[in-house]
Amino acid sequence: MTRIIAGFAGSLTLHVPRSGTRPTSDRVREAIFSALESRDAIEGASVVDLYAGSGALGLEAASRGAAEVALVERAKPAAEVCKRNADAVQRAARGHAAVRIRVIPRPVATYLEGAAGGIDLAFIDPPYELGEAALTRDLELLAPLLTDDAIVVVERSARSPEPAWPAGIEVDRRRDYGETTLWWAGRAPRQPVRPSQPE
Repeated sequence: MTRIIAGFAGSLTLHVPRSGTRPTSDRVREAIFSALESRDAIEGASVVDLYAGSGALGLEAASRGAAEVALVERAKPAAEVCKRNADAVQRAARGHAAVRIRVIPRPVATYLEGAAGGIDLAFIDPPYELGEAALTRDLELLAPLLTDDAIVVVERSARSPEPAWPAGIEVDRRRDYGETTLWWAGRAPRQPVRPSQPE
């Protein structure tokens, strides 16, 4: 059983797709959100949950004060579950600050290619069988969409190699939780533009 841990929708039970997804454990979600709240990284944030599955990570952020959340999930059954869970969280939000939750039933790369940017917080929790080249492509597309203080959390198998970080994203730290590894990363500092030398 998967539940929202804290916030206005705390203890709300979430539906989980019957197959094809691997929900983040409560222990790992608690670790993620404890770290994010210590950085004051959720309140008012624009959040994307890529390979959303049930939407648990993005909806946890919504419950804790994110301003807008995009749940990106190409598999139709999982996207339908995301919609049911998002509707339940929206109902629980009555009387609290408005949060905009969108469910986007498209491939991650397609979504990122057309996204407007301004992303403060990105969760990337792909199937463990996703190839490293595909993950690298996702990160390359995500990089220019991040705000300067953005945080990127990538969840992978502990047996998977470190992601290939593209220009624009730099790794901060790694944390292991049994078979799960979290990679924390952020927007790489922008290089100052050097004034052109007079000829």
